[in-house]
Amino acid sequence: MDFVKGHGTQNDFVVLPDPAAELELTKSAVAVLCDRRQGIGADGVLRVARAGVLRDAGVLDRIPAGIEPEDWFMDYRNGDGTIAEMCGNGVRVFAHYLRVHDLEQRDQFVVGSRAGARAVTVHSFDETNADVTVAMGEVTLMGSSSVSIAGRSFDGVGIDVGNPHLACVDGASTRASLRTLDFSAPPTLDAEFFPHGANVEILTRLDDGGVEMRVFERGVGETRSCGTGTVAAAAAALSYEGLETGEVSVGVLGGRVRVNIDHVGATLRGPSVLLARGEIDERWFAAQS
Repeated sequence: MDFVKGHGTQNDFVVLPDPAAELELTKSAVAVLCDRRQGIGADGVLRVARAGVLRDAGVLDRIPAGIEPEDWFMDYRNGDGTIAEMCGNGVRVFAHYLRVHDLEQRDQFVVGSRAGARAVTVHSFDETNADVTVAMGEVTLMGSSSVSIAGRSFDGVGIDVGNPHLACVDGASTRASLRTLDFSAPPTLDAEFFPHGANVEILTRLDDGGVEMRVFERGVGETRSCGTGTVAAAAAALSYEGLETGEVSVGVLGGRVRVNIDHVGATLRGPSVLLARGEIDERWFAAQS
C-alpha cells in the first residue's frame, strides 16, 4: 500500500491512493494508522478515488450534488476512524497531491467531499510545497450556544461550514492567554444543540484584520490547525463586530491562513506540504481491521 504524508498548517494527514476503492478502511484500522506510536501518525486519512468508483464500491450511498462521477473525491476519516463531512486543510493537501501525481492537469478543478463539491485553485506547487485556495461553500450561523472547557464556560455561535462548529470569541483572550487553555479533555457541548458533536474554536477578538485561535476537533482532539475551523472562527469574529463579510487572517498553532467571507460563501487560502512517501505493509494493515 502506497502512502504520502502531508500537512496544511501542521494539520497532518496520511494520503492513501485507492483508485479502485479496494481498501477496507475500518474504524479500527484508520485509528491505528493515525496513532503516533503504533502507526504513521496523523490527524486524519485522505483516501484518493473518483466519486463514481466510491459509489459503485458502496463507500458512498450517493454522489453529493455538484460532483460528477469522474471527479476526484476526498474520502476523509478522522484520527479515531470516524467519517467527517469536510476538512479545509485536507482539501488543500488533497489538491496538491493530485497535481504532483499528474492525476489532475488543471490548476482550477473540483474536489468532491461529503459536504459537496469544493472548487480549488492551485496557485503554485512543486513536489513539496503548494499554495492553494479552496471555495468552502456557504457559511451558516446557527445561533448562540456555550461550551465548558476544563471548568471554564465560553459563549459562542454555532456555525455550519459543511460540518458543525461552535466558535467562541473571547474578548479578554490574547495570543499568550490562549496558549494556557487546558484542552486535554474534550469540551462539554449542549447535546440538544449539537446532537452529533462539533468542533470547538476559542479565539481572540478581531484586531487589525486578524485573530488567533485554538481548536478541538470532533473525533481527533486538539489539532495544530483546522481548515473549516478557521472559516468558522472568521465568521464568528466578523459577526462579533457586527459585520457580515470581510477578509480575516487566522493564526493557528501551525501557522496562518486567510479566510474571505462574502454573500456567496467563504474561501480559504493557505499552504500545503507533502513531506514523505512510502509503503504500508499490507499484512500489518489487514491485521488492524
